[in-house]
Amino acid sequence: MFKDNSVNMEMSVDTNKINENINSDKKEALETQELTKRFGGLIAVNNFDLKVNQGEISSLIGPNGAGKTTVFNVVTGIYQPDGGRVIFKGEDLAGNKPHQIVAKGIARTFQNIRLFSNMTCLENVMSGQHCRGSAGVWSSVFKSSYQKGEENRIREEAERRLHQVGLWKFRDELAKNIAYGSQRMLEIARALASNPDLLILDEPSSGLNDKESEDLMKFLKIVLKEDLTILLIEHDMNVVMGISDWVTVMDEGKKIAGGLPEDIYHNPLVIEAYLGKEEGEEL
Repeated sequence: MFKDNSVNMEMSVDTNKINENINSDKKEALETQELTKRFGGLIAVNNFDLKVNQGEISSLIGPNGAGKTTVFNVVTGIYQPDGGRVIFKGEDLAGNKPHQIVAKGIARTFQNIRLFSNMTCLENVMSGQHCRGSAGVWSSVFKSSYQKGEENRIREEAERRLHQVGLWKFRDELAKNIAYGSQRMLEIARALASNPDLLILDEPSSGLNDKESEDLMKFLKIVLKEDLTILLIEHDMNVVMGISDWVTVMDEGKKIAGGLPEDIYHNPLVIEAYLGKEEGEEL
């Protein structure tokens, strides 16, 4: 990942401060303030501050076990924080359940793909719109015109998303029968079907080959234009450096750096977190 470990630490700290000042001038889509999550005696996330700017692609990186997915799980309501705040569009999300957070405009994918394997690709994407449906029980029972219209709208949006991710030809295929890379894109299509303001992706390039990763990068840059903000966890540094507007780095539950991709790439604190520090070595 990193090639140059000779940068002076004092210069790195100064660069971090400059970057944070630049970032503070932009409109935030999501912010965590002193976010903390404990599991028994283990502090998985420790007073973690994160800012995700509206209309940009932000990446959260760090070594295995740094706490990245825990941050995502707190933001999306799977876990409740033990301290701090999660602010989305000016609202504190604490106490909200995952389905409520989706309804507020945050959709996500998972590191381990979670699809309805025995449903078709079209049905999977249609399920992503459950939070946008409003037809009541009686409308469904009596097949009212409103309910039929809503079903048509849901289907049309799902079809649009399948076309968008290049999976239209698999619309009637069971999700378990398509290739792994296609399953990744299907999960993204399902998340996009909820028409989110913020799309959170956990290791979206995991298991993809180089061509599929390149296609993913191109796709995310295109879909960003839909008045969307994207936050991702990613281990592939080619992806991170290729599409990120901003990169935040965490290690052992704490934020250790934040900045532009090129600055993060040469940051000695980040290099040490990934590669370790040899005994007697000074950064």
